[in-house]
Amino acid sequence: MVKTNSGIFYAFWEDYFNNLLLHNFFFPNLAYQFLGFIKKDNVLEAVVRQPFVRTDEATDLDKVSTFLEANGFIRKKENDYYHPNLCLILEDLHDENVLTKEGTLQFVDTVFYLMPNFYLE
Repeated sequence: MVKTNSGIFYAFWEDYFNNLLLHNFFFPNLAYQFLGFIKKDNVLEAVVRQPFVRTDEATDLDKVSTFLEANGFIRKKENDYYHPNLCLILEDLHDENVLTKEGTLQFVDTVFYLMPNFYLE
């Protein structure tokens, strides 16, 4: 599946690319491939490709929370988490961004941020 992203959730393009790298590290089965940039409606957008996931059941957000907490993430609020030891924030993990296929969670549209103290650790 080909997607575009204007980087609106990020202060700098570097933050967006860090997000892609972190996503690819944690979820290599659904890694993004950066294809380049396009200009849509006078806005620069990144173009990426990611494997398409065909779901076979609704995602249980309690299972997402259990999985993330078992891996060191702590829930901040709703569908947003952080990992204090890795200095990472992981957000926007609602049931359209985390899919379920054959009982396995599929993280397709993650939003990672580096915490301010990331480079100090």
